[in-house]
Amino acid sequence: MGWLRQWYLLVGLVLGSTGALAYDEVVEKQVFELPSFKTVGGRTIRNLRVGYESYGRLNAAGDNAILVTQYFSGNSHAAGHYAGEQKRGYWDAVIGAGKPFDTDKYFVLSVDTLANLNTRDPHTVTTGPASLDPDTGKPYGLRFPVVTIRDFVNLQKALAEQLGIRHFAAITGASMGAMQAMDWAATYPAMVESIIPVVPAGAEADPYLIATMHLWAAPIRLDPNWNGGDYYGRAEPLAGLAVALQQVTVNARSPAWARSGFARRWAQPAANPLESLDNPFAVEQWVDEQALARARVSDANSFLYLTRAVQLFQTSGEGMGNGRIKARVLMIPARSDLLLLPEYSRRSVDRLMAQGVPLDYFELDEDGGHVDGLVSIAKAGEVIRRFLDH
Repeated sequence: MGWLRQWYLLVGLVLGSTGALAYDEVVEKQVFELPSFKTVGGRTIRNLRVGYESYGRLNAAGDNAILVTQYFSGNSHAAGHYAGEQKRGYWDAVIGAGKPFDTDKYFVLSVDTLANLNTRDPHTVTTGPASLDPDTGKPYGLRFPVVTIRDFVNLQKALAEQLGIRHFAAITGASMGAMQAMDWAATYPAMVESIIPVVPAGAEADPYLIATMHLWAAPIRLDPNWNGGDYYGRAEPLAGLAVALQQVTVNARSPAWARSGFARRWAQPAANPLESLDNPFAVEQWVDEQALARARVSDANSFLYLTRAVQLFQTSGEGMGNGRIKARVLMIPARSDLLLLPEYSRRSVDRLMAQGVPLDYFELDEDGGHVDGLVSIAKAGEVIRRFLDH
């Protein structure tokens, strides 16, 4: 790993915030529709709809596009803000004029996935288990086909073709989005110049990650309101979904985050946890509140479908193992990530380099955990800029 130490020395010279302003343009959610879509598992989804956003303009050659793929609990709102709202997209720090993903140079596209978690968010458009089955007029529930990372990629390719995109200058995304970037490079190598997987899983879901996803899904299945996935129009499994999202919230953070943000403080100064099991610590209360707020805009079945998509992720069998990744790679894990461990990235780095794939590596050296791939992405801004300008 001597190359790794040398790379750390190099990127240490350019580490820091981009200093760019926010993407000031108002963005609008667009909708992509397909009358029929065949999944990797051989099932057909009719009347498919997903949302997308774009920033910048596609050139006449259709080859200046950058695709930003969605992380597990996110959607396609990657930059800018909606009319009448101030909330910025999650990667606003690096998308926009003069930023690493420079919208004066690139056409940046971001797409919602199938089975998106955020079914009650008016800015999310997705087809999934909460959608109406056109054959029955009722929500699919567990009749919805199992979908994979490859299905997300195939859907994005169909949208790209409709928009006139012939070649991607880069495909990037955080977490589950990094899985999609890797799969793109393995599945459609001729369309992809480079990929930038951020807080990635590497080439496939590690067995430990598969087990983690199993634990995430368990509280939903144990909630009696889940009712085998048939809960639409009834009491929903909010309690189970909230506990599942508690696990997501903690797994995506780090011990340093908990120590610096909460220490061992009680949630209420006069409510000693020694005196009652109902008296929480401050960190417990924060996790509960965050998870419940997310659960109220989310769909439990969609959560289960996304965990299965993550578990099924694998490029090695039909992509990376055959040397089909030809794109240049910039791998960006996070040092404090306890969910998608940096070792996953390092294993893939070694394998890709052995295959002769041009590869750069940069590690986010922050204490936020997995979410550093979102909140600290500006720290990799100059590395990304130089990689794209290479």
